[in-house]
Amino acid sequence: MAIVRWDPFRDLMTLQDEVNRLFRRSFFRGVEPASETLATWAPAIDMYETDDKLVVEVELPGLDAKDVDISLEDDILHIKGERKFASEVKEENYHRIERAYGMFERTIPLPRKVDEDKVVATVSDGVLRIDMPKAEEAKPKKIPIKVEGEKKE
Repeated sequence: MAIVRWDPFRDLMTLQDEVNRLFRRSFFRGVEPASETLATWAPAIDMYETDDKLVVEVELPGLDAKDVDISLEDDILHIKGERKFASEVKEENYHRIERAYGMFERTIPLPRKVDEDKVVATVSDGVLRIDMPKAEEAKPKKIPIKVEGEKKE
């Protein structure tokens, strides 16, 4: 399993942004500015492993496949894209904007080597699924244990 470095400052900055938003809402009692609602975001990701492949599932409701770019380089999976704010409704008519919009990018180190030529990405019901078959050298190999002095039958 890959070790991912924890960055405490990322959490601290997120907390600071939330506190700033809370104060703005308390004092100004209005809709948040569009610039804050269009801030960057990161879609939720699940990654798991089977005997023969790695699977990554990404929640991307409302995005088209053309809005997402996937690449694999040096055992690192890169997923980036953009969720655009629908401009059919005038901004002043909104009472609440809670969904995140804007650019996103996720970089996921892979715990095993994969066969890059056989990677398949599909999307269904707003979930992007990336199937990455393990490279032959990455698959576990069963090694039988011989016991000395045991009779062969």
